[in-house]
Amino acid sequence: MRRVSGSPLAFPPFHGATRLLVLVNLAAYFALALAGLINHDFFEWLYGHGVFDAHDFLHGRLWEPFTYSFVQVGILGTLLALLSLWFLAGFLESYHNSNWVLGLYAVSVLGTALAALVIYLGSPVLHYELPSLSLAGSFGGVFGMLVAIGVLYGDAEFMLFPLPISIKARYLAVIYGLVAIAMLFGEMRLYAFAELGGALFGWLYLRSMPRRGVSYLFSEQWYGMRNRYYRWKRRRAARKFEVYMQKQGRTVRFDGNGRLIDEDQDDKKRWN
Repeated sequence: MRRVSGSPLAFPPFHGATRLLVLVNLAAYFALALAGLINHDFFEWLYGHGVFDAHDFLHGRLWEPFTYSFVQVGILGTLLALLSLWFLAGFLESYHNSNWVLGLYAVSVLGTALAALVIYLGSPVLHYELPSLSLAGSFGGVFGMLVAIGVLYGDAEFMLFPLPISIKARYLAVIYGLVAIAMLFGEMRLYAFAELGGALFGWLYLRSMPRRGVSYLFSEQWYGMRNRYYRWKRRRAARKFEVYMQKQGRTVRFDGNGRLIDEDQDDKKRWN
């Protein structure tokens, strides 16, 4: 685990992925608020098609896992969500690039929706009563980033707003996790299970993704496949050339990478 010196109690820099996440969520909030002023029915339609509902998702609304995190509820909830995004994403972006932070947020948000879908599908099998709730807000992405900070920078300290005390990141992540587990026994169990899913996928992201982010992983996979294709073409051409030279009465050999083996040079090395 990396150690972080000092206590990051001040606002982190506002740029890159941090600025993008905050501004997009802020724009989505004001867009919904403006729709509510213009036409309440239009607001209800936008809200209903933006939040994540497992039943609606299974019946064709495949975009909801990508949109629900931008549907913030209430002024206070939106303020807390934006401040959390600013603090956590800004802190992570001080040590990682923007692609890595955006990848962590996206994986955590999608993992939250997947966890809600799993409990929705599993509740009838387990005869488990599940209240009808829709997911809205960026709580899954925030929890995923909090877990990332707790794992990577556990000694970093954050202010417990509005209390004038600070707490280490690892303990803050544990407290959030315990609260979510306790909520599993209440009416908000769907939110709690989904939130734990976001934390789990955030942790899996740390274990599977490189430091440079998802785009770096995809580029590495692409270049790896391209290089394997070129090596296959070279070996194929080498085999064809071997057959051709045999027809000409000469023998040539290539190694496993399709490179010509110079037997005369090998003999010189052997005798020298």
